[in-house]
Amino acid sequence: MKVLRMLGITCLLAGVSQAAMAQADSSLTFSGYAEVYYNYDFNRPTNHLSDGFLYNFNRHNELNLNLAMVKAAYQTDRIRGNIGLMAGTYAQYNLAAEPELLRHVWEANVGVRLAKDLWLDAGIMPSHIGFESAVGKDNWTLSRSLLAENSPYYEAGAKLSYATGNWQFSALYLNGWQRIQRVSGNQTPAFGWQVQFKPNDKVTLNSSSFIGSDKPDSTRQMRYFHNLYAVVKLSDRWGVTAAFDIGIQQQSKGSSTYDAWYSPIAIVRYQWTDRLALAGRVEYYQDKKGVIISSPAPFAVWGYSLNADYRFTDHVLARMEGRVLNSKEAVFQKDGGVASSNTSLKTSLCFSF
Repeated sequence: MKVLRMLGITCLLAGVSQAAMAQADSSLTFSGYAEVYYNYDFNRPTNHLSDGFLYNFNRHNELNLNLAMVKAAYQTDRIRGNIGLMAGTYAQYNLAAEPELLRHVWEANVGVRLAKDLWLDAGIMPSHIGFESAVGKDNWTLSRSLLAENSPYYEAGAKLSYATGNWQFSALYLNGWQRIQRVSGNQTPAFGWQVQFKPNDKVTLNSSSFIGSDKPDSTRQMRYFHNLYAVVKLSDRWGVTAAFDIGIQQQSKGSSTYDAWYSPIAIVRYQWTDRLALAGRVEYYQDKKGVIISSPAPFAVWGYSLNADYRFTDHVLARMEGRVLNSKEAVFQKDGGVASSNTSLKTSLCFSF
């Protein structure tokens, strides 16, 4: 009888252990992404690096890796967290201002549920601004738009988020404008907020903002920025994304005069077949005072691109894009000098799991 009892307890413990392991397995997921590319810039930069306001697919006339990323995500009813590491030219150039040990952190955050539909997350997170990310397969075009390249891709801080019905609201405390490590001498907190409305599965409306300074307190210049976008699925084949960014920044500390920049964009996508998709983009970016983009002349650029995607499998995507950027002023580098236009052809191959 004693032996039978011991066997029963052992079986019970084994069952509990298996159940716990099964629950842990369902709570923890792994994913990965890699995208190699070839970019030919017809302005032929001698250092193989396209203009400095481009951070993705910016190496000229060479095969390279834009982004390779692995990520572990944990999710339960009360706790969630993400850890991701990355490498590639995106990390090399977009995180150049961060300490070397942080340049390969894709994501590192933890969240707790404070109440029903109310979460507090803290750490390094994807930006709450914009409709594009560095993960190419999630975007309608191969290259990132000018407004995406010149607004935050990531942020570090704390986020309080609440979802109810078709609405989602977030409030953020941040280390700065795309900063993991604060600017030396900056003790000024930065803040952000986001409101997103999805009336159905075909429409997404989003409003995101940022307030803060990206300078030391001794020369503090307050920055106020707003991003607005809409993603609309017109039919099973057609989709449209429209967005508008606008920002202002003090000309000097305590000044009541501000410099402004803004950028409108429209992208149309057509799903030709289950495997083949086409997209066209028109965009404009104006930053004549050089708040965000430093250039040899006032920066006011029109951009046009055509994109073709072919999905071999659910895990492999091939892409090709032609892009033209035009300006009245000579703001693009060319053969050691400057030019008023830039044309490029890009192709990439993406793998995800």
